[in-house]
Order: sequence, then C-alpha cells, then structure tokens
Amino acid sequence: MRRVGRAALAALMLCGTAAVAQEPHHGPGPGHFDGRYGHDHYYSERGMVVRSVPGRPYAVYRGGVRYWYSGGVWYAPRGPGFVVIGAPVGVFVPVLPPYYTTVWVGGAPYYYADDTYYAWRADQNGYEVVDPMAEPGVASTQAPPNDNVFIYPQNGQSDEQQSNDKYECHKWANSQTGYDPTQAAGGVPPDQAGAKRADYQRAIRACLEGRGYSVR
Repeated sequence: MRRVGRAALAALMLCGTAAVAQEPHHGPGPGHFDGRYGHDHYYSERGMVVRSVPGRPYAVYRGGVRYWYSGGVWYAPRGPGFVVIGAPVGVFVPVLPPYYTTVWVGGAPYYYADDTYYAWRADQNGYEVVDPMAEPGVASTQAPPNDNVFIYPQNGQSDEQQSNDKYECHKWANSQTGYDPTQAAGGVPPDQAGAKRADYQRAIRACLEGRGYSVR
C-alpha cells in the first residue's frame, strides 16, 4: 500500500516528498526516468511485454479485466505474458508505490509515481487512481502550512513496517482528535481546524516516537 488497511498510509503521506532521487531501475527490460515534481525514479516502459509480473503483485479487477500492480508499475494480460500499461483511473489499491511524491492540488494531497496519481479514500480504506488535474487548482509539492511531518526510523524498520506504523499511528491520532488531514479542513469545523491539527500532530508524533522513530 494483502496489507489492506494496515499498509494504507493516510495522513503521514503529508510528509512532503517521499521520492528517492535517481534510484536505479529494477524492473525487467528498458526503463524510463520520471523526473516530474522532482520524483526522480526509473520505471519500466509502457508497452513492454514481460513473461511474469515481478515482485509481489496485487491483483485488481475492473470491467471484467484483471490488472496487476507491483512497485508502482501496472500490468495487463497479453498473450502468455503481461504488458506494462498506464494505471486504470478509478481502481483502488491498498498501498502506495514504494517511492512516491506528494503533490497538492486545491489544498488536497495526491500521491504521484510513474505518471500516475493516487488519492486516499477512507470509505474504501485504500488509494484510488485519479486524475487530479481535472480539478481546479495548481499542482504543487509544497504542503499547506504546519502539515509537514518527516519520520526517520531509528531501529532499522523496513519500508513495510514503516507503512504499517504510519497508518496505525494515523488511525490512533485521528480517533483521539477527530482530525483527519486527508479531508478538507481536516474534517472538522473551520474554526476548530487549527487547534485540532496541532492536537493531531502531537498525537501522531507521540505514537511514532513510541514505535522507535525520530519525528521532525
């Protein structure tokens, strides 16, 4: 984000840019470099056919077709193998790609990787592939004031463990404060948003520090 819910990251995706600069391409065959928004990561070329989907793929069904999602790359069946495709808009996945960049449009966070945008949907407990450019607003990697949270593992936590911890701490902080940074105005009355945001950040900081992270 199979880890449905637990690896779904909700609010800690508000940590600005999570892309890793110029990571090597690990997929099969040729790759392309995605530098939009400073994402700076390599992905398999669309249209490339492979014998099998690499990694630990997640199957997604839409319109009677089964797609596969692995490492931020999307695949569809093609003969005896699979072809790399663009992500089908409207499908849901339980976890974000291992490398992503947070992009803000109209004050709402979207998560970008390989020319694809994801948005957290609490009612589905997952991330929807969307087209945020269809909405009013200018895309920016700059988060709204006071919403940046950066975490650093102190005990060698894996990427999967970090995702689980972030999600669980978000859910706990949300339950304690009623504030949800993935919603407009945090899902609270505008006159309470500032105080609730501060309460939420204190709660999530305490939770993450208790799990062995340094929080900035």
